[in-house]
Amino acid sequence: MSSPQTIADFKAKKPNGEVIDLAEKAGKVLLVVNTASKCGFTPQHDGLEALWKKYGERGFEVLAFPCNQFGGQEPGTADEIESFCKVNFGLSFPLMAKIDVNGTGADPLYEWLKKEAPGVLGTKAIKWNFTKFLIGRDGKVVRRYASTDKPESIAKDIEALL
Repeated sequence: MSSPQTIADFKAKKPNGEVIDLAEKAGKVLLVVNTASKCGFTPQHDGLEALWKKYGERGFEVLAFPCNQFGGQEPGTADEIESFCKVNFGLSFPLMAKIDVNGTGADPLYEWLKKEAPGVLGTKAIKWNFTKFLIGRDGKVVRRYASTDKPESIAKDIEALL
């Protein structure tokens, strides 16, 4: 098999176990982010929701992947995570199934994202929750953002791609 070229070469699971082909997202601008419910950056859910509401009708989507690899900050079940996000942040964009983003069990999508957009000084590992990857309409990684980069600071880059 040839190495993946775009996000369309991957599949992802919804919390209910349903597999979706990310080729369905072709032509959209995507923000892929690893999330956690008990993190200091968890309030970024508000900013992610605001981006989704502002740009969703123009072909933008947030793909949020809960992850429990950083300080055990996402210990809940899929139902608990979804309920927490809806009740506390009014999230209306879909959450994906909980995954690992680092290590031997890292999701293949995240292995590709890290390869395509290394972090500071070329590091491949995800350092913490709420690391974000912006994907262009062509399915290729445009940029990686740190946990400290607030979603609203990414708006200008999203607008440029839309």
